[in-house]
Amino acid sequence: MKSSHIRNVAIIAHVDHGKTTLVDGLLRQSGVFRDNQVVSERVMDSNDQERERGITILSKNASVMFKDYLINIVDTPGHADFGGQVERVLGTVDGALLIVDAWEGPMAQTRFVTKKALEMGLTLAVVINKIDRAGCEPHKALDKVFDLFVELGANHDQLDFGHIFASGRNGTCRREMTDPDSNLLPLFEMIVNRIPAPEVGDSSNNPVLQITSLDFQEFMGRMAVGRLRQGTLKPNQMVTHINADGLAKKVRITKILFPEGVKLKEIDEAIAGQIVALCGIPDFTLGDTLSGEETPIALPRIKVDPPTISMKFSINDSPFCGKDGGRYLTSNHLAERLEREAVSDVALRMVKSEEPGAFVVSGRGVLHLSVLIEKMRREGYEFAVGRPKVITHEEDGVTMEPVETITIDVPETSAGPVIDEINKRKGEMKDMQLEGTQNRLIYDLPARGLIGLRSKLMSLSKGYAVFQQIFKGYEPMKGHIEQRTTGTLIAKERGTTVAYALWKLEERGTMFVGPGVDVYTGMIVGENARGEDMVINVNKGKQLTNMRTTSSDEATILTPHRQMSLEECLEFINDDESLEVTPKAVRIRKVLLEENQRKRSG
Repeated sequence: MKSSHIRNVAIIAHVDHGKTTLVDGLLRQSGVFRDNQVVSERVMDSNDQERERGITILSKNASVMFKDYLINIVDTPGHADFGGQVERVLGTVDGALLIVDAWEGPMAQTRFVTKKALEMGLTLAVVINKIDRAGCEPHKALDKVFDLFVELGANHDQLDFGHIFASGRNGTCRREMTDPDSNLLPLFEMIVNRIPAPEVGDSSNNPVLQITSLDFQEFMGRMAVGRLRQGTLKPNQMVTHINADGLAKKVRITKILFPEGVKLKEIDEAIAGQIVALCGIPDFTLGDTLSGEETPIALPRIKVDPPTISMKFSINDSPFCGKDGGRYLTSNHLAERLEREAVSDVALRMVKSEEPGAFVVSGRGVLHLSVLIEKMRREGYEFAVGRPKVITHEEDGVTMEPVETITIDVPETSAGPVIDEINKRKGEMKDMQLEGTQNRLIYDLPARGLIGLRSKLMSLSKGYAVFQQIFKGYEPMKGHIEQRTTGTLIAKERGTTVAYALWKLEERGTMFVGPGVDVYTGMIVGENARGEDMVINVNKGKQLTNMRTTSSDEATILTPHRQMSLEECLEFINDDESLEVTPKAVRIRKVLLEENQRKRSG
């Protein structure tokens, strides 16, 4: 294999534009899988949460052979909350496939990642995907991509991009819409012809590799993943490891692995331009450099946009602690797990709080942190998390807060209530477009106003709203934003909920629990229709000793309770509330469980 026959290409797309499905087609047609092999859909989405949520969370590598060319494919997340994953892997590739939905055109997250790629000087090729979708306009989507490139300041070479029309679900593509459908051969040819080979020095030069991600295998342990910039690497070779503080130490590479298809395979030598995984390097972090033993070279550290949201993680002190199958309950367990996550995710920050047994974790958004919470819950951790808060800082005596640019597509009939809701949250309208019966609203909105907005928009638009966000920057504080106008219904005592009690309390508000659920004092079991908190007894059954009538009892028919997702719970809680997270349940509770304690503190 020669470096000139290597193509390193990232896959960029907005969430749900079909990039992972298109990668499936590339893998199948390149012969990675046997003809009779059973392969699940979205094979690159190997994480459980990725399959359940239908989104890509972690950036992953795969490789395919086309003729005598090796194509390394890097699948990147499409959601703005995981932009840190995208930013660090763009440095390992020489070009990118920009996949755009033929019906929707380039969306908010497409703009964010495309801007990063153009600034880094990457060569982009465009795939207009989902051309089999009814009512789509592929050429109109292509024109919008060109307008986007011009707006983002692309140079002349970047504006002369190659394009192709494809249906990832069917595994077909065509060079022009007038051509007949064929397999993905034209797409392979466009990658080889349009994406440049990696720039490498003389093979006799010192090896230089920057760690951009990590992998883990049961028998290999932690593996450093990165692209070899120059030179060669072999197993048992001594290299210099340069960490974030600039300290250099000698380490020995025990094994070198390279993705063959989607599986890692040991190789005897890595050449410049390859993206490889290395075993044997202790205590490394993302952004570290591995270089030659004698004359090491340190590469600049990876820079990513700062976190915008923080949350407090603390030990679980509820009456049900340890009763839901949790294996890791102490603050030491919590600290060790959060430190491990901060090492693998460059967009995440973790610092110890002044409160004992608590840690402040910062990330890109509520979804970013909720994925971490769900991951820890499935691993057997029990803990409590506080309300998400935006991260502010001072500039010349002025408090600055993060501002996001949001794009909302809603039916014309729902535009009025949606605009009214965003104005209440200090949103500043930048543009409003009418396309058919759909309104596209573009706002600059403080990150504080985003908390709880998604579920509110779904309610106002009867589930038709499509919502995207990208980080804009920091601006002076916009003033007070009312987060929640309703109070809560709080369990009075420990016990099990009874259908009769819930039936009698339904007029008070919306219930979060059904009958037969264990509750404790201070646990929030519903949302009050009024603005104040109310303590209620959900355990009281009907007294059967006082019957004075021969008529039959009224049938107890309950309204179905509201089932809250993890993200909805995080957006619901206030400053005096927290979320108890265990392997079997997620419960909203008051920080102070006893009513008299809450009155004294109030």
